[in-house]
Parts: sequence; C-alpha cells; structure tokens
Amino acid sequence: MLEGLHYQNAYVCDDLEAGIDLFRGRGLAKEPMIIPVDQDVMTPDGPKRQKGRICFIWIDNLQYELIQMEIDEVGIYANCLSNGGALRFHHVCYRIDDWADFRRRVDEQDLPIAMERAGAGEDELKFLYLDARKVFGHYLEYTWMPEPTWQHIKGM
Repeated sequence: MLEGLHYQNAYVCDDLEAGIDLFRGRGLAKEPMIIPVDQDVMTPDGPKRQKGRICFIWIDNLQYELIQMEIDEVGIYANCLSNGGALRFHHVCYRIDDWADFRRRVDEQDLPIAMERAGAGEDELKFLYLDARKVFGHYLEYTWMPEPTWQHIKGM
C-alpha cells in the first residue's frame, strides 16, 4: 500500500538535540518544539508502551520527525540499526483522508501491522505502521487526523 499524502520522513536518534543540530543551517526556519510522548499502542502481541521525545521540523512541504526513544516495548525503533551518524532513517508517513476505508483495506493487503493507535473518539489522531522492510527497507506510517489538528501540526 502506497497512498495518501506523503508529508514526513522520520529518523531515530540517540540524542535528539544532536539530531536537531544537524538541521541548523540546512533550512531550519524556527526552533522545533521537543514533545514528550508516553503512549500505549496495539501490536499483534497486544498493548505495548512507548515513551520518548520527538520533534517535528518542517522544510518546505516535508516534515522531518526526529525520534528519541526511552521505552520501546514494541521494539520498532530499537531495530533501526546504527549507520554511524546521529540520524537513522526509519519510516515515511502518509496522511489518509478516509480512515475507515483505509483501515478495511489494510486487512486485505500483505504487509503486517507493526503497531497501531486508533483512539475511540471520532476526532482523535489515528496512526498505524506497516512493516514494509522486506519490500522497501523501512516502515510505512499512515495517519488520519481532523483538519484543525493537521493545521496545528503544519504550524509547528
């Protein structure tokens, strides 16, 4: 599955501040906000916890997500091997317009779900990761969010 609006490339880093430093002088227009994350996600093995820090850097129409994990019970970030640099490419992210239709089709395709968070509320951000490493060499993330949330994310 490759669909939706590709708006993000994501990287894992051991030191978030060092990762941000790499963007200074390369198009970083404003200082990114570091966001603490502590959430439970669903996996094929049941609920798992993820805790860490992330930041979003927009350059033109592409968002760079930098991820520093503290607790990764899923193991989805820990399996991103070091390349000797501060940043390790992890996934691309697509924005989906119709989550229910997309989610139905996910179950009909051959890439396994690595993790998912789909809140009970109609207006809550939803995401899932497909494990596309055997095909593309990385994960594919898909998100759905209400328009006000999208506008907020674009403004970060």
